[in-house]
Amino acid sequence: MKIKGFLLGHFLSSSPITTRISGNSLFMSNSPFLFIFRHFCTKSVSNRNSREKMKLGLGNIRNLDDALTVYDDMSRARPLPNVKQFNELLSRVVKLKEYSTAIYLFKDLCNNLGVSVNEYTMTIAINSYCLSNQADFGFSILGWFFKRGFVPMTSTFNVLLKGLFKENKINEAQELFKKMVKEELCELSVFTYGTVIDGLCKSGNVAMGIEMLRVMEKGRRICKPNTHIYNMVINGLCKDRMIDSALKLFDEMSEKGIPPDVVTYNALICGLCNLSHWEEAKMLLKKMIGYKIYPDVITFNSMVDALCKEGLVDEAEDVINIMKQQNVTPNKFTYNALMDGYCLQGRMGKARNVFDSMSNKNIAPDVRSYSILINGYCKKEKIDDAMHLFRDMPRKGVEPNAATYNTVLQGLFRCGRDSCALKLFDELQSVGLKPDFYTYCNVLDGLCRNSQVEQALLLLDALERKGGGDHHHHISYYSIVMDGLCEAKRLDAALAIFSDLASKGLRPNVVTYTILIKGCCENGLFEEAKDILLNMEQANVLPNEITYNVIIKGNLKGGKYEDAAKLFEEMDAKGFSMDASSFELLLGLLGTRKQNPAILKMIQKSAPSTLK
Repeated sequence: MKIKGFLLGHFLSSSPITTRISGNSLFMSNSPFLFIFRHFCTKSVSNRNSREKMKLGLGNIRNLDDALTVYDDMSRARPLPNVKQFNELLSRVVKLKEYSTAIYLFKDLCNNLGVSVNEYTMTIAINSYCLSNQADFGFSILGWFFKRGFVPMTSTFNVLLKGLFKENKINEAQELFKKMVKEELCELSVFTYGTVIDGLCKSGNVAMGIEMLRVMEKGRRICKPNTHIYNMVINGLCKDRMIDSALKLFDEMSEKGIPPDVVTYNALICGLCNLSHWEEAKMLLKKMIGYKIYPDVITFNSMVDALCKEGLVDEAEDVINIMKQQNVTPNKFTYNALMDGYCLQGRMGKARNVFDSMSNKNIAPDVRSYSILINGYCKKEKIDDAMHLFRDMPRKGVEPNAATYNTVLQGLFRCGRDSCALKLFDELQSVGLKPDFYTYCNVLDGLCRNSQVEQALLLLDALERKGGGDHHHHISYYSIVMDGLCEAKRLDAALAIFSDLASKGLRPNVVTYTILIKGCCENGLFEEAKDILLNMEQANVLPNEITYNVIIKGNLKGGKYEDAAKLFEEMDAKGFSMDASSFELLLGLLGTRKQNPAILKMIQKSAPSTLK
């Protein structure tokens, strides 16, 4: 098959690697890794280079050391093994997920051993680059195909497409696919279409995935969509909560004689459960079993997780019992979901029982398991239990991650143990973890909650000086500190930060404006609060239900009943409702201001929605 006008420059013009290919710098033979590798692999073992032993060695590769030992034997053999054996070795290294090693070995084959690599070898190298999020380097290897007179295979383009989608380069992936079709660069396979459809659906472009499905239906017989293709689209629709469209596509499968499998049913059952469509999920489960397609651990876990999130933990326990009756063994995900459900209900004794039972079932709790239970203890303000569990993690061979530290930080601050929290913040960094957005939010909020606004301002200043992305420069940080200043009766300082936001390249959001409105109301500056409400709408930041409740509550407390009534009408017209605390305040005023028509009118209009 001939390549028709394939211009690499169209895809590689932005890649810094392209210019380096011609100078061969991509394949430097003096790589430090290769020097260490050759030194490491030097062994004085006799008769290690026989063909039979090498073949046996290829079949027995279990880890990277095995692979390196076999490669050393192969590279010392004379004559050298054929390229097929080297390809098999590289493939095994890729299966071990040692992508950088596979790349280095490929370079060594080309530069030092002088092996005549073929299209399969180069495809393996491209795949290694793509799997390590370096698709641009993969395109550079593609240039070697043409230099060496090889024609890229369908699988070569498939791995490039997959690599682009993996790096969320959706437009580039679509452009490559269009070029493949237009210039007939290779024979398109079901796998090619599947790669594109899967990439589109996982990136939230399900509508485009459906379009591609329709293209397949109109195309050649060998590329008609199969069960796997339909599953990708159905799963994407379910994740986008478009369950009706997913069910229509499911019915379409039956009409076209395409059999659904357990993956199809799992996606639909999960989608239905996440929308609390329990009866439909049960009916689908019965239908599934009726067709002799038996539910697996994923099917049951979907139901357990959804039930727990709905607060139906006892029902989730029933599902786990059915699961066991069906000889499907619950796994770590099952117990984590159940434990999370109990924690959400504050039933910490039950949650702890689930956690302890995991070890009895030879299921080692992971960082997620610990984090769920620690979070549950923190929410119940049982900080000593949380800390004991947190300190027990390393002893059990489980290293806390940034999310675990964030949970404990928040718990310590909320219990007023700010000095312990700050020590933990230092510890997080000393163990090699990087504070993230949530870490900084927790620390800033914790300092403000514990009357340490000056410390919060110092941290905010330090983050400003660090710069470099959202982790160090985010509107939420300023909103938190402004709220702390307002609580400390330092409205002027909060307003000063607000007025300086534009110069920092930050745009206030609805939270920022709501904080200022609340601060103004608490300081009796009701006109200023109304001005801020007006300004936020002019800045295309729409007030939400919380904003309106804050300003209405402020006006009610300040005796501005007529203004509160006008704001209530405005809120009601926008489809927002009065919250429980605002309504409670209204009822409290009713006894003292019985004759006030504004209060009566607000009570009459808000009572039905508030008391639901």
